[in-house]
Amino acid sequence: MSAGERIGAEAIVAKGWLRAHRWLILRRIVQFAILALFLTGPWLGKWIVKGNLAFSYTLGFLPLTDPYVALQSMMTGHFPEKLGLIGMLIVLIFYFLVGGRVYCSWVCPVNVVTDAAAWLRGRLGIKSGSQLGRNTRYWILAMSLIGSAATGVVLWELINPVSMLHRGLIFGMGMAWTVVLAVFLFDLFVVSRGWCGRLCPVGAFYGLLGRWSPVRVSTPARAACNDCMDCFEVCPEPQVIRPALKGEAKGVGPLILSPSCTNCGRCIDVCSKDVFSFATRFDSRTAADGR
Repeated sequence: MSAGERIGAEAIVAKGWLRAHRWLILRRIVQFAILALFLTGPWLGKWIVKGNLAFSYTLGFLPLTDPYVALQSMMTGHFPEKLGLIGMLIVLIFYFLVGGRVYCSWVCPVNVVTDAAAWLRGRLGIKSGSQLGRNTRYWILAMSLIGSAATGVVLWELINPVSMLHRGLIFGMGMAWTVVLAVFLFDLFVVSRGWCGRLCPVGAFYGLLGRWSPVRVSTPARAACNDCMDCFEVCPEPQVIRPALKGEAKGVGPLILSPSCTNCGRCIDVCSKDVFSFATRFDSRTAADGR
């Protein structure tokens, strides 16, 4: 059995295939449902949602504005109108509550591309020595804001793979295919989970936004861990697991508190011992190591 086939095998035996993939299935349903809402208008003439992930108007009354795009716009000296500000406030409150990087794992369509690259990389057994610091994304975030202020242009939107993918699906992919393919090949051959985990400033921004969010992954049954390492293999940000799972840092409880956690639920899926679960940072059942 290859490494790619081994990951999650114990969970499938212990819990069945459906339970061992339930959060992954739910994420895909949500991602494709959101994408479908945007595409039913231009494709079928049924305008449920107008716009894109930067700014949208749902059912004629609900505005949603990407705060990262809005912040870049403000850096250029262009401030959103009332509707845009309301939409930005709604999005800020939502991702503050559920966890900023939920955007990355549950909404962003590029996540499907990077997950596919990670899956294929595991099946092919590709290993690379390329190193790229995880703080690189924060430097890119800062440069995008400073660059927008200096040039008067919302810089990230010029090369944003998400925007390119949305426009491509509506108007024809054209050169957008090269950007999406570049992200896929980068994650496949250069750096594992490199785009989302090391380069994308959108993930960096939403991570900062959700730093204090109540919704968290917890390890209340961490004493049952058998060190199979499957959770580390499937996690897009594996560095967030060890402090909570192993209690290596002083005073660290079973909650994964890192803002880099995407709340994707894959660690819950692949654990045959049900070590992981969703919780809140206020959950008393996780406050004393699951006791």
